[in-house]
Amino acid sequence: MFIGEYYHNIDDKGRLAVPKKFRAKLGKGAVVTRGLDNCLFLYTKEEWEKLAQKLAELPFSQAKARAFTRLMLAGAMDVKLDKQGRIILPDYLRTFAGLKKNVTVAGLYNRLEVWDKSKWLNYKTKTEKESTSIAEQMAELGV
Repeated sequence: MFIGEYYHNIDDKGRLAVPKKFRAKLGKGAVVTRGLDNCLFLYTKEEWEKLAQKLAELPFSQAKARAFTRLMLAGAMDVKLDKQGRIILPDYLRTFAGLKKNVTVAGLYNRLEVWDKSKWLNYKTKTEKESTSIAEQMAELGV
């Protein structure tokens, strides 16, 4: 399970040190892809397979299903931790998420999200202000 938020830097070669507590789960490899809200999603291989299977089952006759499948699958890249616990984030994914140097790695149970630090702080501030409204909507979903 991935939880918490951590602040790290991307080096000049596009390498990101994965928070130490998450390295064991990602040791067998991982997949990074375009996320939502202009961040990147980082999945264990096992979680990625679950998601990819669900995406493969979407009706390709529906434009939005095709678009979402393309967003998630076409941009995906296998990554492996090096000896220092770093992964290389491909340039096209760093560009997509607007990642420069300072990033936030946020644990969201079955995935990690990688955000530009300033975008994360803005998003978090906005969401915190709307927390009551969000909580009421979650009640409608049974949460």
